Amino acid sequence: MDILLSIKKKTYSSKIIKELNKKTILITGGAGSIGSELVKKLLEFPVSAIRVLDINEHSLFQLNRSVDDNRFRPLLGSVSNLERLEMATKNVDIIIHMAAIKNIEISEFNPIETIDTNVNGTVNMIKMLIKKRPAKFINISTDKAADASTLYGNTKQLGERITSWAGFHIKGTKSGTVRFGNVRESRGNVFEIWNEEKKRNKPLSITEPAMKRYFIHANEVVDFILNSLLIVKEGEIFVPKMQNYSVKKLADEISKSQKIIGLRQG
Repeated sequence: MDILLSIKKKTYSSKIIKELNKKTILITGGAGSIGSELVKKLLEFPVSAIRVLDINEHSLFQLNRSVDDNRFRPLLGSVSNLERLEMATKNVDIIIHMAAIKNIEISEFNPIETIDTNVNGTVNMIKMLIKKRPAKFINISTDKAADASTLYGNTKQLGERITSWAGFHIKGTKSGTVRFGNVRESRGNVFEIWNEEKKRNKPLSITEPAMKRYFIHANEVVDFILNSLLIVKEGEIFVPKMQNYSVKKLADEISKSQKIIGLRQG
């Protein structure tokens, strides 16, 4: 069941403090742009420890340098490695599962690796829930999982279904999914591409002028995840209310010089 929510920022403080007090939290794929924001926000609360499991050594290094807090634990490893997950999930109270191969084009050209990370990696996380029984598990998904046409979207849809199954059947752990649109501050998004093209005095690449996309800001994503921790029960899919933007109009804000490159595979 999808639940569309509109939660005002900062209304959760006292409840979140109680929810996170003395908790050990694992964030998979947490060294990325959104994960880094989430780590810094969580460290504002009286948590016991924040563990970040990520395969990107450089991103872990950068996050570690930006976080001056002995509660932060950078863990190098993959969700595809069950043995590594065994260590990472030891005595964990809350798991936020963000690890995924996200780029549309890269995932289309690397289907085996994408399925191994996005599907099998999530299955591995569910196996840890069965074995370790943390209090809560939040799976991070994408609006591309709805009526999926891409490999990425299909793998994330499977991740949502596995998580919903876990929410109903794994007693002792409250599991659910948070599904977002495009995050404006995330790495590798269309704004990064457009800004680079503008710096090189090149026209902005647009796949299709009529294309529309939902966008949300990173701080809104973080607040929504924290709110979802308070209300998750049995495999719900939480969807924030987001604004729908015309890709063409967004590009116009950066430059009127544009070129149509056509739809990508999927």
